[in-house]
Amino acid sequence: MHPSDNPSHHEGEKLLALVREHHDALRNEISKVIVGQDEVVDQILLAIFSRGHAMLVGVPGLAKTLLISTIARAMSLDFSRIQFTPDLMPSDITGTEVIEEDKATGHRSLRFVRGPVFANVVLADEINRTPPKTQAALLEAMQERQVTIGGTRHALPAPFFVLATQNPLEQEGTYPLPEAQLDRFMVQVLVRYPSEEEELEVIRRSASKDEVEIRPVIDADQIARVQKIIRGVPVPEHVMRYALRLVRSTRADEGEKVPSIVRDYVSWGAGPRASEALIQGARAHALLVGNGIVSIDSVRAVARPVLRHRVLTNFNAQADQVGVDQIIDTLLGEIPEDSRDLQERSFTDTALKS
Repeated sequence: MHPSDNPSHHEGEKLLALVREHHDALRNEISKVIVGQDEVVDQILLAIFSRGHAMLVGVPGLAKTLLISTIARAMSLDFSRIQFTPDLMPSDITGTEVIEEDKATGHRSLRFVRGPVFANVVLADEINRTPPKTQAALLEAMQERQVTIGGTRHALPAPFFVLATQNPLEQEGTYPLPEAQLDRFMVQVLVRYPSEEEELEVIRRSASKDEVEIRPVIDADQIARVQKIIRGVPVPEHVMRYALRLVRSTRADEGEKVPSIVRDYVSWGAGPRASEALIQGARAHALLVGNGIVSIDSVRAVARPVLRHRVLTNFNAQADQVGVDQIIDTLLGEIPEDSRDLQERSFTDTALKS
């Protein structure tokens, strides 16, 4: 039977078109405010559609905060900004219990006052400027989507995303994020300088008196539906096996199988959560480029943002000026599709065409 005669095929095409429609509408709305940065926007949306969190790394003045608030408005979501400083306390993020007294009876009781983490989109601005104790307050929220205060669990609103920013230049007065918290971020997005033409357009817009109004083009229920669609995208066995080999190749303790660039320059590789993020990101990427099934090409496309913050380089890498992205690119060139992968890919392609 031809795929076009299959009712499930038509339903799949509708779902695929729906995801693309929401993605394109968001891109168009965001571009009213943000000039360029297409790759940055795509990677953030990929994380959001995959129920993941994102870390944005870039120098000041690149509109990271504006970008995140614009995305929240375009999605019709509650937005909260937390400015991380050395004196920020965990309760400043999660909230605290206060004593209330009934004036009529004199009875006192505890009332929970919610902190800024109770929002759909939470901007953790300059997250590396606060001590680890306060950074850890985000851990439960990011992973469990809840906070525990005084032994009572408080669920966070759905959907819930943490989008953090970090300045890579200033190191004084900063606290490197613990590996456990870095691993909670699905992707690390590098925000680079705009091109000359893009920067000129920024100047033109800043000189204009016209105010741009962001129109909500998607809501929480629609986001939840997109996330459900993405979770249902099939992943062939050979694609999962390739993603697993790619992640395991970043670990320096894998014996003789370790690539030389990892043995020389990596002190700590990516863990199992990276494999999960790689597959989930590849699912979203496949739909956003118009494919109804995940391919190895989609795994390759999301490898950099998913792995770059999970691979820790050693002193030799710093001395030889070898960056994490260079290591990932080398692994992408060295990790082959073995014969089983090729056989399963051929079988999958045949099944899809039949």
